[in-house]
Amino acid sequence: MILFNRGFMEKDDAIVDIEDRGYQFGDGVYEFIRVYDGVCFEMERHVQRLKLSALKIELALPYPLEDITRNLKQLVEKNGLLNGYIYAQITRGVAPRAHHFPGSASSVLVAYVQHAERPVEKTTHGIHAILTEDIRWKRCDIKSLNLLPNVLAKQLAKKHGCDEAIMHRGATVSEGSSSNVYMVEKNVIYTHPINNLILNGITRIGVLEMARENGFRVVEEAFTVNELLETEEVFITSTAMEICPVVQVDQTQIGSGQPGRVTRTLQQAFEHRIALNSGGN
Repeated sequence: MILFNRGFMEKDDAIVDIEDRGYQFGDGVYEFIRVYDGVCFEMERHVQRLKLSALKIELALPYPLEDITRNLKQLVEKNGLLNGYIYAQITRGVAPRAHHFPGSASSVLVAYVQHAERPVEKTTHGIHAILTEDIRWKRCDIKSLNLLPNVLAKQLAKKHGCDEAIMHRGATVSEGSSSNVYMVEKNVIYTHPINNLILNGITRIGVLEMARENGFRVVEEAFTVNELLETEEVFITSTAMEICPVVQVDQTQIGSGQPGRVTRTLQQAFEHRIALNSGGN
């Protein structure tokens, strides 16, 4: 079952109009929400970010946010989803092709679920990443449908046998192709500050909360590629990858080449948060 605007239908019955502005212009926004044990994780933060992304591109929600939240939860129930994801997107709707906003189009919401196991192998042993120049536009704070630069970076990583591409603007590390990036030096966690050049990941928000709760100092300050390569620990966070150690970047081993102590502490705190979410909602 999928959610199409306010109604539920079989996936095979859904039709995307060829003049939908999401299809023609990437004119829309989306969210990707984790489900653990049948419970949506950080749902409130995800839907609030969806609303904020829509606001930033002057896109009206198709109906109130509380109703969207309720319908997304119903979508999980109708599909019997235990572990996996919700993908939800809102486009500006269907209108004759023209670059400016149409005067009469109504926004369109589509959402579906995907069954998926947790990335245990990668979060346990760590991953390899490559470096690549960040060629994206300057509004990365908007979770828009325009992901071609991210796709190209991820494909480059795959060609090199890696799981992620860590992007940089000049010498400054920004984020991963589908993740936020952190380095650890002397128990201090560094990550790029929130601005228009990165997306404020929902997992990122939670991880920084947990870091401070566990007594780690957090510095939201840009760092360089050289600093990244010479640091003690590197990890990434995202809805899909959770908290994942990076043990090698390009040909450089990070630290001991094994997941570090700070990363492991945060992973344990994350497991506790998941357990609380599953038991309390």
